[in-house]
Amino acid sequence: MTKLRTVCVFCGSSPGAMPEHIADAEKLGRLLAEAGVGLVYGGGNIGLMGAVARATLAAGGHVTGVIPKFLVEREVMLADVQELVVTEDMHERKRLMFERSDAFVALPGGIGTLEELVEQMTWAQLGRHAKPILIADLHGFWSPLTALLDHMSAEGFLRPGLEAPYIVATAVEEILPALEGALLIVADIADDAEPVASIHQL
Repeated sequence: MTKLRTVCVFCGSSPGAMPEHIADAEKLGRLLAEAGVGLVYGGGNIGLMGAVARATLAAGGHVTGVIPKFLVEREVMLADVQELVVTEDMHERKRLMFERSDAFVALPGGIGTLEELVEQMTWAQLGRHAKPILIADLHGFWSPLTALLDHMSAEGFLRPGLEAPYIVATAVEEILPALEGALLIVADIADDAEPVASIHQL
């Protein structure tokens, strides 16, 4: 599969301290819609989550929201999306978001965003999937994390051949081209039966 059809965006349910974060989320939503790429996200209508979803919808894009019952009110569920799935718990939410997505993007966010990102990196490291994972290091937000990952490698905890595969983009405009390029590399890897870790830091 080399056509990017859907992208799962992990991001905060808060707006963050910088107004640029909201602007970036809205820009990504517009770019997804313009490219005909569907958004899969956590179903909320607040913070960066709401910004990326509303922008995608406003630009004519398709949005799938996946939210557990206990967060329907806390994250102010966005009911205007084309597809809304209310799950029993967080585990079902994450499974469905994974199944419905061709790639993953982490915008700025908190502990939940970090957990979702690292879980996908772990699954890829263990060979459970080869879907591209992109860290959107916008305004340097994720730089401490990428520095930590480099430190783990230097300390021997991310061994050669078992790296956690990820891509880094520093501008919103880079995100979709980077994911599309990664999909092509993943397809080549599948053809050559090479380890998925070779897409590390494209």
